[in-house]
Parts: sequence; C-alpha cells; structure tokens
Amino acid sequence: MRRLIVNADDFGMTRGVNRAIVEASGQGIITSTTLMATARAFDDAVAQARRLGPRVSIGCHVILLDGTPALAPTMVPTLLDPNLPAGAPEFRVKLNDFARASFSGRLNPVEVEAEAMAQMQQLQEAGIQLSHFDCHKHAHMFPAVLRPLLRAAKSRGIAAVRNPFGRLFPLPVTRILRNPQLWRRVAELGVLRSFAASFKREVERHGLRTPDGSVGVLNTGSLDLQSFLVLIDALPEGTWEFVCHPGYNDAELDQVRTRLRQSRKTELAVFTSPDASAALERRGVELISYREL
Repeated sequence: MRRLIVNADDFGMTRGVNRAIVEASGQGIITSTTLMATARAFDDAVAQARRLGPRVSIGCHVILLDGTPALAPTMVPTLLDPNLPAGAPEFRVKLNDFARASFSGRLNPVEVEAEAMAQMQQLQEAGIQLSHFDCHKHAHMFPAVLRPLLRAAKSRGIAAVRNPFGRLFPLPVTRILRNPQLWRRVAELGVLRSFAASFKREVERHGLRTPDGSVGVLNTGSLDLQSFLVLIDALPEGTWEFVCHPGYNDAELDQVRTRLRQSRKTELAVFTSPDASAALERRGVELISYREL
C-alpha cells in the first residue's frame, strides 16, 4: 500500500501564498498545510483556513530561523542572530549557521521548547486544531533541536511530526549535472541522512507519529509536472509526505526574504493539474491527511 500526504508549507507567508494553498486544496491534491505563527499574513491564513475543508489537516510550521520569534527577544537570546544588535528580534537566516549553533551547544533547549510552544499555542488560540508540526527549512532534523520540539508538541497535544528524511528518489543524471544547486543539495541530503534512524527513535520515544519519510525536498525550487510524475513512479510502499510550496509570485512576495518565487506558481500549476491527480489514481496512491496517519 502506498499512501501520500501532500503538505503545503508557508501558510501565512503572504496572502498570495494563502490563496494558492486554498486553491490547491479545493481544486487539486493538497491534503495538508503548515501555518507560520509569526508570518505577515497570519490573520489572513486563519480566516482562509475555514475554506480548506474537512479533508485538509493543519499543522504548525515552527520558525526557528529566517524569521522573528513569538516570544520577547530577551526570552530566546540563543536563538537570535548574534551578528545583529542586542535585542534585535531576528533569528539566524542561514541553515548552516543554525546547524553549527546546534552542534556546538549554543542553542538553549529550554528556549527552543518555549518558542515552539508559544507558536503552537498562538495557532491553537486562534481556533486552529493542530494535527502535526514541522519546521521552516527542516530545522527539526538536528537531534539537539528535535528533542525540545517534541516535548513542546506533546505538551500542546500535537500527535505527529514531519519526517524530513527519505530516500534520494531518482532524478535524471543529466538534470543534476546541469544544475549545480541541485547536485549540492543531493550531497547535503546524503550527509544529513545519518540522522534518520535517531530521528525515528526520538519520535517514538516521545509518543508521536511520523510518516516513513518525505518526498520533494530535493526538488524544492525546481519541481515541475515531469519531475512530480517521476517521483510518484518511484514512490515506495508505505506512508510518505510530499513537501511543496505553492503560491503566487506577486508584489507582496517581493517583500519577503525567500528564494522561492516563480517556482511557487509553477508548483501551484503542478498540484492543481488533472495529470497529477490522474497519475496518483493510476499508480494506486491513496491521498490522506495527517489526521489519518
């Protein structure tokens, strides 16, 4: 049996992203989304969530880098960018900087847990029933960050978490060689896979559920219908999550620090395409949400 959760990240980033996620859930194959508590279009996302319908589950897209905290800066000093003036409410921007801070013990786990709980609570107090959580830029892949996040989720009654690891699904070799950014990501994901076994053990130890892994992470920013079909053809048995970022590349998105711009509109076309839906049906892939995990 092959089951697939299709999760749209960045709900709340902009109104154009929110609109695209709602469209892709109603007209396409999106079954899940994760909402950003401190993003500029949070209030719009909460209002739009009512249009998602009962089949779509909503999680918390916890922000620990490339964003601002929900708590006062004085409560999370080790999570803030040390290169900014004291008290500046900005997290580190780059994942590499965040990873180094994690491995060197410079991130206080008490602060990680408190910040995650604040973001989860903000969503719940807005009336969102949280089915799961994940992290912006997959920051929960690092063991020292994962443990306090799992404690926060359990205390807020959240039952599941994204498994950011997965097989390196086949891509045409010529496509990888033509795209330096893609082959760098292949190498990086290969190194990070060493955390996969400990990830599942920690999730089980804390009593949460997680899929067998994620699909589409490697293709972030370059996904098109052809590569989607290749990934679905190679989908193994089990329950997987397809990570995606649909949106509209509009003036509001121009004001956001993100490398994903035109690719968001391309992904919207993929996930609302009748060909994508037909491919899943032909291959016997069952669409589910996190509530059915």
